[in-house]
Amino acid sequence: MSTPASTAMTGRDWLILGILSLLWGGSFLFGRVAVAEWPPFTIVFCRVAGGAVILAIAARAMGLAFPTNRGLWGSFIVLALLSNVIPFSLIVFGQQQIGAGLASILNATTPLFALLVTHFMTEDEKLTPLRLGGVVCGFLGVTIMLGPSAVTGLSGPLLAQAAILTAALSYGWAVWYGRRLKKVNPIQAALGQLTAASLLMVPLMLFADRPWSLPPLSWPAIGSLVGLATLSTALAYVLYFRLLARVGAGNSSLVTFLIPPSALLMGILFLNESLTLWQVAGMAGIGLGLSLVDGRLFRRAG
Repeated sequence: MSTPASTAMTGRDWLILGILSLLWGGSFLFGRVAVAEWPPFTIVFCRVAGGAVILAIAARAMGLAFPTNRGLWGSFIVLALLSNVIPFSLIVFGQQQIGAGLASILNATTPLFALLVTHFMTEDEKLTPLRLGGVVCGFLGVTIMLGPSAVTGLSGPLLAQAAILTAALSYGWAVWYGRRLKKVNPIQAALGQLTAASLLMVPLMLFADRPWSLPPLSWPAIGSLVGLATLSTALAYVLYFRLLARVGAGNSSLVTFLIPPSALLMGILFLNESLTLWQVAGMAGIGLGLSLVDGRLFRRAG
């Protein structure tokens, strides 16, 4: 079954996209707290392994079998590399030197990479001028929303910024590759991917981080790891695979535009932060970009 790029998303799809933005937006905050105390590979292992354990328990409770198909496991391993091992490690590494705001700007290039990859690698998700305009508009909205202070950070550590951009490119390929799992139950697909990612992270963690020599974590850092594993990984990937099967790769990647506004909303609700004109203008740009990609309003106007 194909999922054409031109298919408009339903209200339910947009709701899932919004929830995903909250879950993955929180990962930048959780990661920033955890990386202050533990090194990147150990944090990533705890995130994917914790998510895999949670999903294994959920699958058993729902009577779902652990995926054993050899063909599927080849896909799980490739997707784990593209969607977890490479980008998670690069993002946590980058966040050692740059803030969450700049990291989310660079991460917002994911839809552009995803649209380019799916344009050349698929027959049913071709790039159109309207979708390209929407992606560019959404990216500019993210940049405006975070204001001049975040943009001036582009003159900071180039290696850290390159790491986040490479992570976004890896996500773009993962969005395309994940299409082949759209007929697999979302919980089983997420469980297989996170199990493969956990196994791949073990030698990296043992060799690079020597976890037995690490100091004990503070309670805020422990809470951050729990949040990464449960909310930003286990629950998020179940929703993501469900959305990917419904609306396709290009539309699913739009979640990265909604991550900065989600982080802003959490700051207003829980940290008593205020709303600025830059943020209002940026969110308007993001909204326009998403409406261009969806295309419904513009098709009606036409």
